[in-house]
Amino acid sequence: MEGSVRVRFAPSPTGLLHIGGLRTALYNYLFAKGHEDGVFVLRIEDTDQTRYVEGAEEDIINSLVWTGMDFDEGPGKPGGVGPYRQSERKDIYEEYAEQLVEQGQAYYAFDTPEELNDMRERLKKSGNPSPKYDAITRMSMKNSLTLPQEEVDRMLKDGDDYVIRLKVPRRETIRFEDEIRGFVSFESKGLDDQVLLKSDGMPTYHLANVVDDHLMGITHVIRGEEWLSSAPKHILMYEYFNWEPPRMAHLPLIMSPSGGKLSKRKAESEGIPINTRDYIDQKFEPEALVNFLAYLGWSPGDDSEVHTMDELVDLFSLDRVSKGGAVFDYKKLIWYNEHYLRDKPAEKLWPRVREIAGEHGLEPDEEYMKQIIELMKDRVSKIEDFVTMGRFFFDDPEEYEEKAVKKWKDNSGELLQAYVDKIDELDEEDFEAKTLKNKIKEVIKAHDVGFGPLMMPLRVAVSGMGYGPDLTPTIELLGKETTIRRIHRAIEKLG
Repeated sequence: MEGSVRVRFAPSPTGLLHIGGLRTALYNYLFAKGHEDGVFVLRIEDTDQTRYVEGAEEDIINSLVWTGMDFDEGPGKPGGVGPYRQSERKDIYEEYAEQLVEQGQAYYAFDTPEELNDMRERLKKSGNPSPKYDAITRMSMKNSLTLPQEEVDRMLKDGDDYVIRLKVPRRETIRFEDEIRGFVSFESKGLDDQVLLKSDGMPTYHLANVVDDHLMGITHVIRGEEWLSSAPKHILMYEYFNWEPPRMAHLPLIMSPSGGKLSKRKAESEGIPINTRDYIDQKFEPEALVNFLAYLGWSPGDDSEVHTMDELVDLFSLDRVSKGGAVFDYKKLIWYNEHYLRDKPAEKLWPRVREIAGEHGLEPDEEYMKQIIELMKDRVSKIEDFVTMGRFFFDDPEEYEEKAVKKWKDNSGELLQAYVDKIDELDEEDFEAKTLKNKIKEVIKAHDVGFGPLMMPLRVAVSGMGYGPDLTPTIELLGKETTIRRIHRAIEKLG
């Protein structure tokens, strides 16, 4: 394990994988794969059993696989430093918590929830707005620092409830170098005596995190900015255990377009899908999401915007990650999605489109559908659009889009009838886009109008919409009989 880069993505299975979590995973993955022999570890931090959600771990793994981030070690992929679920490592943490107690750097605390509450209320009344269990208050509480040793031994023997707390020094400056932010320093007087081992014998995030990162040989901890305030406690523990801490990098927050952190509530109000599962369900291109997330807080330092996962691996470095928050621009994500759809041949898109068509009760012919895909590629934002926006390739429009109908003028019916008369004379082999366009030119010349007065009603008549793929190739694909039938119907309905 010596010398090689080892990173970990360590989510809690407390719900579906958040888009911010996916970006953290991506930066870890890109960093690991950018180094020879780099290892990407997945660790499931499930020590908080009260918040455990059934199926969440599966969702995390599916999300990583869908985006092309296969982990090297993790649940189901042993690598010699497992198990990779913290709930299966419980005994390990107890041993290390006890070690800190023996060294005098942690202690047993027997306070009941009521006693903790009283302490907070008391301090609030005396003018302390954010009371905490720390170097000052610990001396008036019920713990192994204030109780006689024989009483502590008796309480432990009797099985009284206790937690183990970290003994944070009263006046110390804790400094470390962050790979993104440079040197960061914290005053220990601002920290509380963090609980390391809970009364149910489970570790808190802080203890489990430090112990696991050390035992799993993690060289770089790349995580969200929200963990920056916990870093000094972790640095203290590394010091107490006499271990070399990993390099740390705290990623910028993902911001909402309206300002502030992109919370679940804000995302919902702004129409931004918040969980990776939403992007899978909405059939986004995984490459688009990866490319977009990579640029959400990082850039390669030039104007390039489109890169495959392999290219991102080559380009990525922590020194190019920004310190400031990155705004989630949903329009940009759609732009990426459109790009990756256009980039894929109809051959590759066809199986997925066929499946979506099936969900909409259609059974398209393969050749016909591939022609539709080629025709619509420049117009779609998501793969479903081939079927939803392209529905008129299968069924005559039942109704006409309101906005488009407003452009239907008094002479629209007359112009369309003139066009029908022209194309009615064509044989099947002459019914092709180029000829169809020439016939449009003949009609507008004879009636002395521009393209608009004929093109718009024609589009509405054949598709029911005021937008869509190139018109004359569309008419060619629909065929003569269908086109004429639809025009007649529109004239009848719209006058």
